[in-house]
Amino acid sequence: MDSFRGQGGIQMLLTAEQEAQHIVSSARNLKIKRLKQAQEDADREVGLYRSHLEAEFQKKIAETSGSSGFNAKRLEVDTEVKIQNLKESASRISSDVIGMLIKHVTTLNK
Repeated sequence: MDSFRGQGGIQMLLTAEQEAQHIVSSARNLKIKRLKQAQEDADREVGLYRSHLEAEFQKKIAETSGSSGFNAKRLEVDTEVKIQNLKESASRISSDVIGMLIKHVTTLNK
């Protein structure tokens, strides 16, 4: 009877060990599955964040390049207006300046 009890006890231990291995294996598989899911979620979030930052970057580039183009055009127009004003002023007073120069060159100072 003791031998039957000993074999039954060993059999129970083997069965318990198999059940424990099954539980541990299931837990490992579940852990691996959760880690993979967490990695996929993290990759998705990183992708969304990266696309959001890229969109903001492209928006800033568009804003700054657009405004610099606008500023360049405005400066070009302002420069043309100033050049035209200088030409008009020069043509108005050029005869007076020429007369004054001729007077100083032809007049003798003692």
